[in-house]
Amino acid sequence: MRDRAVKPPAWKKALTYAMSKRGVPYVWGGTSDRGYDCSGLMLRAYESAGIELPRTAAQQYSAFGRKISWKELKPGDMVFFSGLGHVGMISRPGYMVHAPHSGDVVKEERLSGWRRGAFVGAVRPDPKGVALWAALLKQKAKPAETMPTASL
Repeated sequence: MRDRAVKPPAWKKALTYAMSKRGVPYVWGGTSDRGYDCSGLMLRAYESAGIELPRTAAQQYSAFGRKISWKELKPGDMVFFSGLGHVGMISRPGYMVHAPHSGDVVKEERLSGWRRGAFVGAVRPDPKGVALWAALLKQKAKPAETMPTASL
């Protein structure tokens, strides 16, 4: 019998990526080691795990139909705050890794009480969920079929 390497789950790869970026500066619109914003960090973290996400926090939240409650949070879950204006990733119970704001760096931070108050929801990324979102966007982008018009 041949030993097969066990492939780590996508969330584990994404979390490893995000945690490896601690100390990289926050840069608005950033998606590289020069700097990350919150959604740019999530975009690249999940991309490293083979899951393509949309660019902004609001789009990332909308990409998945199944939402996760505060009580159900697990490592790898993407957590959204402040009217979908901020996103981070659960790193371990009670903590998240994120790119907070200008003048700061990517870091792991305890989920404080005020974060709980600003919590909008969470998602557990999977390729199937994002594929469904992309298909719906494509369908919405198609022009409406033209209807035949009567002529006199």
